[in-house]
Amino acid sequence: GIARVYGLKNIQAEEMVEFSSGLKGMALNLEPDNVGIVVFGNDRLIKEGDIVKRTGAIVDVPVGLELLGRVVDALGNPIDGKGPIGSKRARVGVKAP
Repeated sequence: GIARVYGLKNIQAEEMVEFSSGLKGMALNLEPDNVGIVVFGNDRLIKEGDIVKRTGAIVDVPVGLELLGRVVDALGNPIDGKGPIGSKRARVGVKAP
């Protein structure tokens, strides 16, 4: 889902944010008085008035052959029980080669 957040000053496009529930999101629509945040996870876990914190980091995900045959979530974290993925990382906004 999308959350409309007010009060995040100087946030960057594609910056990772964290909701008070622990959910993460990515700043997408930068408006003069608010930011549209793409929520990574169940948006029912957030509610009006929740605190949202900037991380200062641009969203990146693992890339490369190490991902073949693996099951990952929206942020590239492994969810298949096969351990960490040792690969390079790339920003989500970069075009594929």
